[in-house]
This record gives sequence, structure tokens and C-alpha cells, in this order.
Amino acid sequence: MNMQAILQQAQQMQQQLMTAQQELAEAQLQGSAGGGLVTATVSGRGEVQDISISAEAIDPADTADSAQTIADLVLAAIRDAEQRVEELQQEKMGPLSEGLGGGMPGGMPGIPGM
Repeated sequence: MNMQAILQQAQQMQQQLMTAQQELAEAQLQGSAGGGLVTATVSGRGEVQDISISAEAIDPADTADSAQTIADLVLAAIRDAEQRVEELQQEKMGPLSEGLGGGMPGGMPGIPGM
């Protein structure tokens, strides 16, 4: 490979990386638990943006048990949303990391996975 081609490929990958990062920053993914009683909205970077709890999740006759159930459902909804974030990150960033190591013989020393 000539140096110009390598530099051009690096610039393309940098642009693709920046685009993928922007798409992740703008993405909002939802996870849910309890059949939709609790919904968590998380950004593509994994930041919790919103939690929605349905009134049906609250049992007025047993508020202590309801509180624990809601806490468990919130955690489950966040974990569900985080799984969706991981999948999106892999979709957007996975091909880029493969391209970094695959385009140069021996990868890139000193960079994990390269």
C-alpha cells in the first residue's frame, strides 16, 4: 500500500467514526419491564434520559411491597435499555473497529484489538 492510500483510508474511517458517534449521541432507546409497567429511555451513549412508571404498578393496599416491585422493575427496564444500547453501539462501531485492524498487515500495534 502506498502512504497516500493509507492516509485516505484513515480519513474515511475517522469520518465514519465521527458519524457513528453523532448517531449514538442522538439515539434514544427504550427498555421496559413488567409488561410495559416501567419504561426506561436511554441515550445511545448509555445515559438514562427518562423513567416512566404506570399507575397500575402501584398497589395502594401494599405500598411497601409496591415500592420494592417498582424499584426492581426500574432496574430491569434500565438493563433492557442498556442491552439495546450495546446492540446499537456494536452495529455502529463494530464495523469500524474491524476495519482498523483488517486494513493493515499486523493491525496497529499498541491499540487493543488492532
